[in-house]
Amino acid sequence: MSDRSRLETARLVLRRWTPDDLAPFAAMNADPEVMRYFPAPLSRTASDALAARADAGFEERGYGLWALSLRSDGSFLGFTGLNPMPPGVPGSDGVEVGWRLARPYWGHGYATEAARAAIADGFEAVGLTRIDSITAVLNEPSQRVMRRLGMSPAERFEHPRVPEGSPLRPHIRYVLERPDGMD
Repeated sequence: MSDRSRLETARLVLRRWTPDDLAPFAAMNADPEVMRYFPAPLSRTASDALAARADAGFEERGYGLWALSLRSDGSFLGFTGLNPMPPGVPGSDGVEVGWRLARPYWGHGYATEAARAAIADGFEAVGLTRIDSITAVLNEPSQRVMRRLGMSPAERFEHPRVPEGSPLRPHIRYVLERPDGMD
């Protein structure tokens, strides 16, 4: 297995987490607009725990959620990478590609660029045959990214960890199968 502690794209660096990432990550996770398709913004404690779990995946499974920064100046943008699908949802036996970016970095194609790198790593280095992604049905921006990635809608479902009656409970799962001919 290659060293996948760092991936680079034309504009971005996907890398392991550092202590310097925690404050901007917490600020991003506390932003109600960034978190509007999640049940609630995260406290600093919850944000720090999420960063630790995101990075721990690399040691536990050989893949995880990378901290995302600009190549040009090192600015922290958010995260992108691979994570096990949550239990109790369709495709829960699989791996999902996910992302979350701070508001100043929306609308620049960074989520798509970083997710493409994570997907390529998942197929080529990790050996996955399918990559999923889920989001609230209301989250059209993330669904646009999923479609740009070549993912196809597979099914709608009620997310078991979102309270009943919440407009965020209806979710949709997108799927991307490993292209034929990949070794």
